Amino acid sequence: MKKLISLFLALALMIVCIGCGSAPAQAASTPAPTPAPEQAPAQVPAETAAAEPQPEAEPAEAPAPENKIMVVYFSATGTTRGVAEKIAALTGGELAEIVPAQPYTAEDLNYNDRSTRATVEQNTPEARPEIAEEISLDGCVTVYLGYPIWWGQAPRIMSSFVESHDFTGMTVIPFCTSGGSGAGRTGETLGEQAGTGTFLSSTRLSGGISDGELQKWIDSVN
Repeated sequence: MKKLISLFLALALMIVCIGCGSAPAQAASTPAPTPAPEQAPAQVPAETAAAEPQPEAEPAEAPAPENKIMVVYFSATGTTRGVAEKIAALTGGELAEIVPAQPYTAEDLNYNDRSTRATVEQNTPEARPEIAEEISLDGCVTVYLGYPIWWGQAPRIMSSFVESHDFTGMTVIPFCTSGGSGAGRTGETLGEQAGTGTFLSSTRLSGGISDGELQKWIDSVN
């Protein structure tokens, strides 16, 4: 009888233990994760203040040549033109032609006819043939002034030219071409008519003068 009671108690105890073990364990409440503190954004360095726009610098003007040279000439037949072109090439001067408003024809230059235009002009000291186009001497310091010799004088159109310009501060170097006549006082006369500038004596140059001879003359008058 005692064995039966002990068996019964052991069985009851087993049932109680099984019941306790099978009871669902309450899940431990997991605390919500604490959000990590947000990191402050990296500080962006302040932008450098934009420099105020500077006014664009005006382009510097090219310096004026220290000795601007011009070779100005009148040529009715082309002989003086040829010499003037050589002088311009040797000196680097700017070439300018005195062009008459009424060009001279071969008949105008007929030495044997005293009624021709050129003859009448040369015999009339106050004659001043009109020039077709103005020639600017702005900035010029040295002027080579060329012309033929007509009846022992500079053509009257040369008087028209020098009297219409101010040669102050300039040195004028006259030169002429001729079939036989010399330069005479033509350079001095043109200087007197101009009334300004420094006019040298005129030099007669051959139409076929070589560059070497011409360079020697250029060196001698400078």
